[in-house]
Amino acid sequence: EFGVDWRLLAAIGYQESHWRANAVSPTGVRGIMMLTEATADYLGIEDRVDPQSSIFGGAEYFARQTERVPDTVDEPDRTWMALAAYNIGFNHLKDVRTLVEWQDGDPDSWIDTSAALPLKAQRKWYTQLPYGYARGWEPVLYVNNIRAYYNILKWLTDQEEPPEAELADEDEPEETA
Repeated sequence: EFGVDWRLLAAIGYQESHWRANAVSPTGVRGIMMLTEATADYLGIEDRVDPQSSIFGGAEYFARQTERVPDTVDEPDRTWMALAAYNIGFNHLKDVRTLVEWQDGDPDSWIDTSAALPLKAQRKWYTQLPYGYARGWEPVLYVNNIRAYYNILKWLTDQEEPPEAELADEDEPEETA
């Protein structure tokens, strides 16, 4: 429905809650996709711990974060930045892109962005940015973990044999030679 690979959603859900529908974090996020109350309200989700609502909400929220990433960011960096925004918030990602520019890096590169994200936890940097402090090392670990889970799921599903084609006319007698 939102154009998100089911394996990526599964990887996000595993990172967020280990697929536990009733998961609750100390900060109050809930459900498989660990949605905040504000995000659930924004998405029209009534029950964050309902698995279907949580997964569809997480998919929609991820898709919206992806749309917010500038068009200048190519895949797969676009996906990694959208995941970081899912975790830390899009405005903190915007701050980090600014930091990357200040350091003469490429703000469209996940490598440069992930190197700058931890700076959001350093007073020297976060006091100069509009959205302030954030635990910038967390989205780096978050994205790396999801990438690992996603790669495993892709590898496993790519190894699956396609279902055998069913015989079109099973009732027809076999030809004899």
